[in-house]
Amino acid sequence: MTVLSDNSISHLRKEYTIAGLTENELDPNPFKQFRKWLNQALEVGLPEPTAMTLATATKDGKPSARMVLLKHFDEEGFVFFTNYKSRKGRELLRNPAAALVFYWVELERQVRIIGTAKKVSHEESEQYFRTRPIGSQLAAWASKQSEILQSRQEIEKRVLQLEAQYTNKEIPVPPIWGGFRIKPTEIELWQGRPNRLHDRLRYALARGGKWKIERLAP
Repeated sequence: MTVLSDNSISHLRKEYTIAGLTENELDPNPFKQFRKWLNQALEVGLPEPTAMTLATATKDGKPSARMVLLKHFDEEGFVFFTNYKSRKGRELLRNPAAALVFYWVELERQVRIIGTAKKVSHEESEQYFRTRPIGSQLAAWASKQSEILQSRQEIEKRVLQLEAQYTNKEIPVPPIWGGFRIKPTEIELWQGRPNRLHDRLRYALARGGKWKIERLAP
């Protein structure tokens, strides 16, 4: 393991040599291609292969980013769940422009997605909520996400109160909790190559809902 002796990190470098990516390898449907890459990430046992960076911005353009987990995808978009009053929830409700990034470093791959966010239906949120462990269901009620806590004990006390309240009862979906679907207009696949001459192939949504494949300079 490399240990830093100072704050310089310019010497840290990795060559990407596993594979390349050509146009004729791609499925014309970007969602089928994404499924193929995600399955390969799952097959090799990558940690958290569904983890993705979600970038949002305020209405005046102040950005923020964080990691969330992909829970569903289809040709309508990519779905994750959150507290609607969290920072990301508030930003997406006021400015629905969003970006996602998957980074599978062991496969030397990235997937970049640009699109527009929209709330999923209450029924879809409830269907997923029922699959969550009881502790996660209680946490969705206990956490006023992104608000300041005075101490760790504050939220732990809230969880204990909720455990008592819902003993042997079905936990309802919090009214401020649910899913967002990012409907993409661009999906870019990035495959690392030697000498930083990476392969970048982008699906761009054209008129009529057709996807056009374009190669981008690395």
